[in-house]
Amino acid sequence: MVAAMLVLSMSGCTQHQDDNQIQAEPGPVPVAEQRSGDPDVGYDILVNNGYVTCGMPYSAWVRTNSPQESLPRIPGRRGRNADLPYYLTAHRNADGVEIVSTNCLLCHGGIVNGKLIIGLGNESLDFTEDPRRQADAIGIYVSGDAETAAWQKWAQRITAIAPYMITDTVGVNPAPNLTLALIAHRDPDTLAWSEEPLLEPPPPQPLPTSVPPWWRMSNKHAMFYNAMGRGDHARYMMMKSLVCTDDIREARAIDRDFTHVRAYIASLQPPEYPYTINELLVEEGAEVFQTHCSGCHGSYGPNGSYPNLVVALEMVGTDPAYALQAYEESDRFIRWFNESWYGGISQARPALGYVAPPLDGVWATAPYLHNGSVPTIHALLDSSSRPTYWTRWFDSTDYDTDNLGWKYKELSEGKTGTDDPEHRKRVYDTTLEGYSNEGHNFGDVLSDSHRRAVIEYLKTL
Repeated sequence: MVAAMLVLSMSGCTQHQDDNQIQAEPGPVPVAEQRSGDPDVGYDILVNNGYVTCGMPYSAWVRTNSPQESLPRIPGRRGRNADLPYYLTAHRNADGVEIVSTNCLLCHGGIVNGKLIIGLGNESLDFTEDPRRQADAIGIYVSGDAETAAWQKWAQRITAIAPYMITDTVGVNPAPNLTLALIAHRDPDTLAWSEEPLLEPPPPQPLPTSVPPWWRMSNKHAMFYNAMGRGDHARYMMMKSLVCTDDIREARAIDRDFTHVRAYIASLQPPEYPYTINELLVEEGAEVFQTHCSGCHGSYGPNGSYPNLVVALEMVGTDPAYALQAYEESDRFIRWFNESWYGGISQARPALGYVAPPLDGVWATAPYLHNGSVPTIHALLDSSSRPTYWTRWFDSTDYDTDNLGWKYKELSEGKTGTDDPEHRKRVYDTTLEGYSNEGHNFGDVLSDSHRRAVIEYLKTL
């Protein structure tokens, strides 16, 4: 396998240079210099600043939400934010109205054993509900012209993107699709919002994605699974603000802040494995990993290196829908980005394949593959053991230390096997488009004892 990867990396390193070409070939992703920033300043901006500049009027939000004392708290939150859930930020908009908006930790804060890990993808989020219901509920409690205007702007944006962010399954994330929906409503030259789409919107059914951990960004040359997000990373990291950012002036101000946010993200270290490790197996696992896995996923330790390698679809064999959508069906959005202010120092240039990710902190990042279709590392290394239909307990203490991932229940039927909507939305059905658990069969050549040794080694990364 390593020899095959070396051939791939040498043959696939050419990138299209013609401005009319928006795709890159599989192979190594070239490095791009990042702007410098202060990690401490970046953290403060991340947890306290209103980089999503529209939102729910605070006075209305507080009347529709009860205190959530069970949620973990994070340090450094000031003022009203110290009492809000960690994924919400209170601030004043340009008209002086106090509003509440979601921050990056909604998707990039995961909980393990009751402890919030900043930068861990939140694999428990429920995007199966229509967010327009909350927008309407908030509107009932708005009073005065200024609050009404603030609510109307936020609700307008929610209404526009809602059809493109409702998923079939709890835990999967629709972020790529909702970003495309926002792009469809914005002028690339001015960023002005248009109530009617200026581009054909994306498909209303979002493909599932699993949120990758932030601490890997210090090693990654491209931000996303399909090698999108090249060049300056801060421009991509700030795109959550596209919900509300209506002009270049505001975008520039957020961009200045996000050079610091990017520096904070790049400074993050993976969380240490909190359970027992069989040290007797670690050395054997390291040798097996070096032979069978490091060609794509890199090596670790003081002299470790990461190849930033895009593996072609025909080689990795995993669900192709996400890569194909960007490569073949989304050229209008890619051209919008590259020709807009965001594309001035960043590039949207996907490849027809997936980047083999770094594996530091991999123990915490279940479920696996880009669509979250494989619940444990053991199932990833033994394709015959992967469940076709499964559901997991959304309890942060239900961790499977033997197989490395969240405990789950294998089911005999998919979503059509139940009339209970609460149960149906928690069923991961790998027969649905974009949800397949096929591919990445490289571990099938290993004996079960070697798989167990690799699992012990991965716990140490």
